[in-house]
Amino acid sequence: MNALIPRPRTRPAPGAVHVPGWLSAEEQRHLVRACREWAGGPVPIRHTRLPRGGVMSVRTVCLGWHWQPYRYTRTADDVNGGRVAEFPGWLGDLGRRALADEYEDPRAGETYAPDTALVNFYDGQARMGMHQDKDERTGDPVVSLSIGDTCVFRFGNTETRGRPYTDVELASGDLFVFGGPSRFAYHGVPKVLPGTGDPATGLASGRLNITLRVTGLT
Repeated sequence: MNALIPRPRTRPAPGAVHVPGWLSAEEQRHLVRACREWAGGPVPIRHTRLPRGGVMSVRTVCLGWHWQPYRYTRTADDVNGGRVAEFPGWLGDLGRRALADEYEDPRAGETYAPDTALVNFYDGQARMGMHQDKDERTGDPVVSLSIGDTCVFRFGNTETRGRPYTDVELASGDLFVFGGPSRFAYHGVPKVLPGTGDPATGLASGRLNITLRVTGLT
């Protein structure tokens, strides 16, 4: 097998940074195992139903707080009424390390205290339309981790779903953080590239995306 060629970090917009290959192979396997456990409940993974009746093609399970369009609650009243799994401390530690590494500043993650995570699973046909992450009551950065198949991640501007935007390929192990002036940028996933992941992660097919957020809720 040919050695992987390291990809350089990129900054598609002010406050947004992409670090390829940030997660080690063992960290990816650990996250895949954890995601399988979270997917089983107490609130199981599901296709989220939108207010106008549409159903999202990705499947989602939440930690700490339950997200449904367009609010956070402690219980999943749109699924089974259960309280979602707790947000684990080790995942918060990972988020703080991500900010310190992403912004190349050891102090960048010191005060970062994520209290929720959205875990999205994409099969080969799943997509995510352009949207803003704006249901949180803070402007703290969003930390995004990718495992499995590569996707095309479209990162746009804060004013419109259209251009200008930048398409970034997020591969297994990649880290993407957006905060500051890019915190409320529109973004989405127009395409997943099936068969591009490494089964050694424990994920035979599809893509996992884990996003850490600070809700600002009590």
